[in-house]
Amino acid sequence: MTLNLERVVASKTLPTVLRYAALTAAAVLAFAIRLFSVVRYEPVIHEFDPYFNYRATRVLVDKGLYEFWNWFDDTSWYPLGRDVGGTVYAGTMYSAALVYWVLQALGFPVDVRYVCVFVSPLWASFTTLITYAFTNELTEQKDSIAGLFAAVFVAIVPGYISRSSAGGFDNECVAIFALMNTFYLFMKAVNTGALQWALACCLGYLYMVACWGGYIFIINLIPIYVIVMILAGRYSHRIYVAYSTFYILGTLLSMQIRFVGFQAVQSAEHMLAAVVFLALQVYCLGQWIRSIVAEQVYHAFVRYFVIIVGSAFAGLGVLLLAAGYIQPWTGRFYTLLDPTYASKHIPIIASVSEHQPTAWSSYFFDLHFLTVLAPLGLYYCFQELTDATLFAILYFVFAVYFSGVMVRLMLVLAPAACAMGAVGTSRLLQSFAVDLKAELAERNWIPWISDMQQASNASPGKKHTAGASSTSSTSGNRGRVTGSSQGNNRASALRLEVSLGILFSALLLGNAYVKHCVWAASEAYSSPSIVLAGQGPSGRFLIDDFREAYYWLGSNAAADAKIASWWDYGYQIAGMGFRTTIVDNNTWNFTHIATVGNMLSRPEKQAYQIARMLDVDYVLVIFGGLIGYGGDDVNKFLWPVRIGGSVDPTLREAQFLTRRGEFRLDEEMAPAMRESLLFKLCYHRYGEISNGYDRARGYRVAHLDVRLELFEEAFTSEHWIVRIYRVKPPSNRGNVAW
Repeated sequence: MTLNLERVVASKTLPTVLRYAALTAAAVLAFAIRLFSVVRYEPVIHEFDPYFNYRATRVLVDKGLYEFWNWFDDTSWYPLGRDVGGTVYAGTMYSAALVYWVLQALGFPVDVRYVCVFVSPLWASFTTLITYAFTNELTEQKDSIAGLFAAVFVAIVPGYISRSSAGGFDNECVAIFALMNTFYLFMKAVNTGALQWALACCLGYLYMVACWGGYIFIINLIPIYVIVMILAGRYSHRIYVAYSTFYILGTLLSMQIRFVGFQAVQSAEHMLAAVVFLALQVYCLGQWIRSIVAEQVYHAFVRYFVIIVGSAFAGLGVLLLAAGYIQPWTGRFYTLLDPTYASKHIPIIASVSEHQPTAWSSYFFDLHFLTVLAPLGLYYCFQELTDATLFAILYFVFAVYFSGVMVRLMLVLAPAACAMGAVGTSRLLQSFAVDLKAELAERNWIPWISDMQQASNASPGKKHTAGASSTSSTSGNRGRVTGSSQGNNRASALRLEVSLGILFSALLLGNAYVKHCVWAASEAYSSPSIVLAGQGPSGRFLIDDFREAYYWLGSNAAADAKIASWWDYGYQIAGMGFRTTIVDNNTWNFTHIATVGNMLSRPEKQAYQIARMLDVDYVLVIFGGLIGYGGDDVNKFLWPVRIGGSVDPTLREAQFLTRRGEFRLDEEMAPAMRESLLFKLCYHRYGEISNGYDRARGYRVAHLDVRLELFEEAFTSEHWIVRIYRVKPPSNRGNVAW
């Protein structure tokens, strides 16, 4: 039996099967590449915020939706407590709980913790599928190859793996899927003008609002897109249906999220969407009036109408702002507009590493060759400008800007770069593949390609004539090689070589991209942070000091004990130590965190007074001097000083620096640093087990004759990373002179 290649290639069945097989493989790859941490360690929750999400998910599963919705956590932010149900984006917890309930219904008795660990890889697979759909819609279903490239790119791109590896149960792990889903559905609504797609977009937006505060990006980008469409002369009824439905219904739905509520119509971050909605109605009214009156009347109407209505709305906006109805921009939003704002005015935001500006090297590390291919895709989108490509252009450009302001937002850029890079890759390779196919057919190196081209280019009734003409022409010119033919041959050979070179280079770059992504997933983004890995003479070993310390707390501290630490560790203490915390990672109460920072920065006697005021039983500090762990509290020390100084003006950063303005712990150490509680808690007894050399700082620390009077050591982990001190009760103070 012979295979009719022409019929197979012409058929759409085989390409469709291959396309969906490749898409399935990309989704499986997205899941598998995020399992390095599980293979190397165990199914464990990572970082800090995921521990609160896990704890909240367990409350949701154990107590139900109603109890979770009204959950007041009296074991955090002592003595204030926290209204969790009203101060959390619960979409992440709902997603995990839904998976848990489905598995339970199917008869799989899985624990909630394991579900939380694997939610990130599972939603990464969903993101792969929705990015394929997004890119397909971007190309208006004309280039499914670009969609497949986008799916493969986003499945393994490090910029997305950084927040979606197994165990990284943070809001972003599900929010990127929600983001791309909302954008895809809005593009679908714009391209079709169908109300059902606009309604679906509103539901997708509701899920996004429930998952992450980054929904602000959506509620501002889409209005900007509508304005650009009007200014570019691309307005249509499809835009009106899509945006009007999205704003009205999407806003009403978003208000059902307790953490958002009336902010959706009151906060300054949402005002652009409202202004554009009103402007769109005015624009449509103007177009209708233009169709029924003379041009001069229309221009006069527009002139006076815009002045009167614009002035009225501007005055109303000023009154609402002055009355406090419209809330001003938040500090994080100001930081996106002015990268220096947080460092000047809100040190607690500036202290977070993921809020720092992005280094150029991070783009190449997190995107690899997409840093080159994405601009190429941007060029092709400008060349073939449509409603969908214009939206993709705006998404990409704004994502590039915001990713430069805050390294955390590299996560938002990653899918946009994958879609743009996929368009650029597809267009580039297809253009050279066409040249290669033509050259191979002309040289008759692959006969069936030549046969297919002849079959497609010649009609059945003209095959013989065309063939005769070609034969006579060839026989007539046989034996004569002109200068023109020599030039054509050289050009043909050059075209073949260039095409082969480009395709071969693409294979090499693709291979390098895959290797880099696998390495980044394995080495850079698979450390659970709660368990550290070290390299010794006998090979790799694990450092489990964090869980060791939290287990000690849960087993030895009184059930009602209150634990003070820097705010980075609050969620872990509550999630694994099961004890009450003074502050945690939520940062909703700036003053409370500043008070703890003030306590850690003050001399022992003053710190003791603050600890007693807060009713603290234990103080926990992180110290990495013994094994060289650089993420300890000593390296973070200036942030407690800066933040604490915001509530106590007498606490100044300059007090803790040397005469040359340096932060050092050697002989030049500032007296305020030497007397601070944090220094004493970290270096207490350190001189007894070492010669004073600090591996984290890289030099010998001075003044290690630390003596504690009001605090006593309760626990020190094996590698001295976690140190816990008991606050002595007043009856045990002795004759301490205040």
